Amino acid sequence: MVLEPKSAGTGSALAVLHRIQNRFSDENALLRYGGRITEVSPTQYRVRGLSRRARLGDIVDHRSKAGARIGEIVQIGPDEVIVSPYGKAADAGVGDMVFNRGPFEVVPDRSWRGRVVDALARPIDGKPPLLPGDADTEHPTIPGALSRQRVGTPFLTGVKVIDIFTPLCFGQRLGVFAGSGVGKSTLLAMLASAEAFDTVVIALVGERGREVREFLEDTIGPTNMAKTIAVVATSDESPMMRKRAPGTAMRVAEHFRDCGDRVLLVLDSITRFAHALREVATGTGEPPVARGYPASVFTDLPKLLERAGPGIDGTGSITAILSVLVDGDDHNDPVADSVRGILDGHVVLDRALAEQGRYPPVNPLSSISRLAEKAWSADQKTLVSRLRAMISRFEDTRDIRLLGAYQPGADVELDTAVRQVPAIYEGLMQSPKDGASTDPFSDLAQHLRSKEQAHAGQPG
Repeated sequence: MVLEPKSAGTGSALAVLHRIQNRFSDENALLRYGGRITEVSPTQYRVRGLSRRARLGDIVDHRSKAGARIGEIVQIGPDEVIVSPYGKAADAGVGDMVFNRGPFEVVPDRSWRGRVVDALARPIDGKPPLLPGDADTEHPTIPGALSRQRVGTPFLTGVKVIDIFTPLCFGQRLGVFAGSGVGKSTLLAMLASAEAFDTVVIALVGERGREVREFLEDTIGPTNMAKTIAVVATSDESPMMRKRAPGTAMRVAEHFRDCGDRVLLVLDSITRFAHALREVATGTGEPPVARGYPASVFTDLPKLLERAGPGIDGTGSITAILSVLVDGDDHNDPVADSVRGILDGHVVLDRALAEQGRYPPVNPLSSISRLAEKAWSADQKTLVSRLRAMISRFEDTRDIRLLGAYQPGADVELDTAVRQVPAIYEGLMQSPKDGASTDPFSDLAQHLRSKEQAHAGQPG
């Protein structure tokens, strides 16, 4: 192309160059920056020709006989880049063209509430396409340590054992630690039904496909679903989809937080997110450092979790409740141990309690909320301390009582524990069908009084 000099001089030439640049940067332009696949593995492929303009996390388009696919750049070399596909790597072939699309962007909108999307924010609920939000909105960043609002406003979850022993505040990050099949998904659904929030964002990472619809339609229900956005990446999807889903959910939560909403983010589970990180990292050749987990896993976990919490002054907050699947019921698993140090509290679900039929099977002695002091009144704090001491005494003497060595009347405190702790356990039992508790301390006190009256009315 020849630029003819005119009276406008340099300005006219710059205008023409600007139009040419826009054509080359347009995603729909005929000419785009790309490369070709040189090597394919079951989980990744190598592309020559993208290294100079590539950045980690860039999205690429892959054109093949099987159709258009997308992937993400996970490693950059001097001559080649490594791409992890969001679909099946088997669709790629040597010589296929790959084009760089740039960073992945999610632009949420308030109309997304009530919708179910995949990890790439594409609707999967069969409803009309999502309306994009304002693309000019500044991308949220993690608030600085001194610019965040302080956490201190409590709320009720409606789950009695949580509200009594590990009460929560807006902007808190709580982990639900449990082995498989103990009941963590049911507890998360009960917590997601809390009425204290304007918007709920649920990320289902690595879940069984058949349970997603049941979880959303039956457990969450149509009423709560109206203010909920679900991001789903099932266990049969690629590691990249499972890796991307929590970030997409967090981005949606950040949007509503910046709009002033009190947002509840439920992530089930952070362990499967760590597994996806491990699969991608080991595929690039990163060596493991702790039980098969590469070091980058423990770097990416706080990067994600620190994005939750209170926003800056004038915005809302993100209250995050995360399930942590402890492999083999080992609560010192590297992922569980790392996440526990980042969060503001943890709830432990005990398999032994579930086997006894006590649901939710929360162990009040092992569970802790680091912000409980801001939620309890002085009287409630004293009462909970006495309840913990009584339960501890009851559990510590379980073997002695089973052996028949316990003699009533020898220890007044133990006698009280033996009489009241089973009633406390019964009063804390709750299922999703029971509904939320609006005053857990009063409900427990009323249950204990009824048990005492029934015991006093029995013939001696």
